Amino acid sequence: MDFTLYRTFSDLAPAAADWNALLAKSILDVPFLRHEYLSTWWETRGGGEWPPSAELALVAAHRGGALAGIAPLFFAPNRQGEPSLLLLGSIEISDYLDLIVCPDDLTEFVSGLFDFLSSLPFGWKCLDWYNLIETSPSLPVLTAEAGRRGWAFEVEKTYHAPSIPLPGDFDAYLAGIDKKQRHEIRRKMRRAQELGSIHWYIVQDEAALEAEIDAFLALMAADPEKAAFLTDVMRSQMYRSVHAAFRAGWLQLAFLTVNGEKAAGYLNFDYGGRVWAYNSGIGRRFMEFSPGWVLLGHLLQWANEHKRSEFDFMRGDEDYKYRFGGVDKRLVRARIAR
Repeated sequence: MDFTLYRTFSDLAPAAADWNALLAKSILDVPFLRHEYLSTWWETRGGGEWPPSAELALVAAHRGGALAGIAPLFFAPNRQGEPSLLLLGSIEISDYLDLIVCPDDLTEFVSGLFDFLSSLPFGWKCLDWYNLIETSPSLPVLTAEAGRRGWAFEVEKTYHAPSIPLPGDFDAYLAGIDKKQRHEIRRKMRRAQELGSIHWYIVQDEAALEAEIDAFLALMAADPEKAAFLTDVMRSQMYRSVHAAFRAGWLQLAFLTVNGEKAAGYLNFDYGGRVWAYNSGIGRRFMEFSPGWVLLGHLLQWANEHKRSEFDFMRGDEDYKYRFGGVDKRLVRARIAR
């Protein structure tokens, strides 16, 4: 493999289609590793999570002229102040990250990547990689390669990330969860219809997208914690990533209305035969309708009817995720110091 360092996304722009095609065959195919997502993430440094001084350090490997692997990296001080190479998307708003490489090429890619990174002029002390899934094929390969070189390797469990396996039938899904919870979902969906005129929809019209994003962010900001999260630069990041996902065909922005007013919203990604629940917002005036639960129930019904294999709640161990049938997995931080 031949390795090349890219310092700007524009240098790799002609290879965007090849990037996404490689991702589709990679060890982890998730929306957070798509070219359009990471390029928009980099424009705002993750909504202001990282300073403008952070430097892009994208590494691509080619074999016979064909793209064979990508290490989506950037150089910045990590949270401990160490000069580090981190995965693009780190840490807060990109739930799952990893290398982009086919399983059969992983060992060769990591070995060549470590040789290449050792020659870079950044003066990095460690590779500090967050949001790897604990079952990632990368982890044993990274462990072996670090050990071969005498580099220190640590793995720390971080976030919970539950998801619901879907049987393809809503009634079968409900039958598979706790009986009390099953009755509660049905009761709340039925009661909402009795209390008012309930409608839900997925945004389809690009001309209306900007206004729909505004409405979603207003619902998010009804939660004081989320309102603090939505700084100007984070709002800019949200607009960019939502537009990018819509253009690429994997946005699922859904709303529940009560008597014509938006009462709840879910910002999801409909990607790779799964639904990825990214964020949500609830209008506090409508709490008697349980709008978040009702909208989630409709989305789970839609996902089953459209034969999605999984509804992934992603990071966070909120109780409702498990009450809806979420099965836990863990994310880890891998730190390699040379």
